[in-house]
Amino acid sequence: MSDGFDGDWLQLREPFDARARSVPLALALADALPERPRILDLGAGTGSLFRWLAPYIGRTQIWTLVDADGRLLERAFLDIAEAAERAGWLVTLPKQQVMLVHTPVGVWRVDAQLADLAEAPANLKLDRNDAVVSTALCDLVSRGWVARMAGALQVPFYAALNVDGHERFAPPHADDRLIARGFRRDQLRDKGFGGRSLGPDAPREMARAFRAKGFAVTTAPSPWRIPAGAPSMSGALADGHADAAGSALPRLLAPRIEAWREARRLQAARGALVARVGHTDLLALPPALAKRPRTIN
Repeated sequence: MSDGFDGDWLQLREPFDARARSVPLALALADALPERPRILDLGAGTGSLFRWLAPYIGRTQIWTLVDADGRLLERAFLDIAEAAERAGWLVTLPKQQVMLVHTPVGVWRVDAQLADLAEAPANLKLDRNDAVVSTALCDLVSRGWVARMAGALQVPFYAALNVDGHERFAPPHADDRLIARGFRRDQLRDKGFGGRSLGPDAPREMARAFRAKGFAVTTAPSPWRIPAGAPSMSGALADGHADAAGSALPRLLAPRIEAWREARRLQAARGALVARVGHTDLLALPPALAKRPRTIN
């Protein structure tokens, strides 16, 4: 069973995710899909990727949200319905765990599947879908997980917001390197996907695994940019880094870690903390759809 996520954290990060993801890569995926695509969203959480990506696909589509946490899937339906209503779109529920969003460009069907993604792809019906997508998932998985996925897929694979190891807080602090070392160590621990997590190696390892199976791989930078005017996000990000460092480093370093945390919290509260977290989006197209691999800047 993989590590879980808190719904409030997913809600907090959603607007930053939306601004970070590569639009050209999303449009490239949309162009590769059939007229009425069926999309499998792995680690869907509260449905943030659906809310962002579905408008770029821009036509009738069918989504299956897959997650190991049933509470997050329940929240996903509520959040999708609220977003649709804000846009002025009709939402209907023809049966349990099925939602239809009636948009000007077509009906978007959403259903849910409760599944432990550590067992993927064996527990997924890949042949019933036209693409497999994810956001903020693949830096948690193992090299073996990616290899199995690449070997099983014959449709596009899209993975957004994979950490790439380039994060920075400003203004600088004397213990930034200490925190970064602990954070990186925590990123690489086993997160329940059958081996050490890929962490910042995820973009490179995914590209290697899918190219080995004949896929054309395109990548694009998708960094979070957290401004000084976002104290809730910058403070939560600093807390997450301190928590990770505290769990990964020797206990004797705890006072320095907590001093760093408190300094960053105060800066966030004063609107003085800025952060940048590097991510990379990736699109792998199977041989039948492959074009020349390139990097989008």
